[in-house]
Amino acid sequence: MFAPDIPQMHVIDHSKGQPSQESRNVLVESARLARGDITALSKLSAKDHDAIIFPGGFGAAKNLSSFAVDGESCSIHNEVERVLLDFRKADKPIGLCCIAPVLAAKVIPGVEVTVGQEEEQGGKWPHCGTSKAIQAMGGKHSAKEVHEVHVDKAHKVVTTPAFMGQAPLHTIFDGIGSMVSNVLKLTGK
Repeated sequence: MFAPDIPQMHVIDHSKGQPSQESRNVLVESARLARGDITALSKLSAKDHDAIIFPGGFGAAKNLSSFAVDGESCSIHNEVERVLLDFRKADKPIGLCCIAPVLAAKVIPGVEVTVGQEEEQGGKWPHCGTSKAIQAMGGKHSAKEVHEVHVDKAHKVVTTPAFMGQAPLHTIFDGIGSMVSNVLKLTGK
């Protein structure tokens, strides 16, 4: 596991759903979640790995990019961009779920991804506008349900909506599992 060694945009107190006054480091927080088995993203080399997967979540929109603030005009963290482009250049699979597909849309011209549906559907897809941002960044969006994946074979990019839609956890789990399985298939191993 890898993470950038940078300060978090802000820390959320999830018991209140509000920002906290404390500050945290992305690598340190990621180490807590990974139980310490983590390395700085700056040390990741595509030549040492068969594929890469970005798990998504607000961290991808706030720390790996500025998408949460800037939308389609966002910038991508320089190490994240380097890694995505290195894996693309090496023709190695890239998996992204939840909001993380915006990272690929911003740096891989013409990439096909999914973040779910393109209409809100009565509140089921509260982040449906992300599909339009993906298109504005030069990507192509494919509408999918949370248990589905989109495989862009030309770019070897596999995406799934995950928590972009309101759905039971087991269907989100199924979509993420399918994304991982499809990434592994693309490695040819």
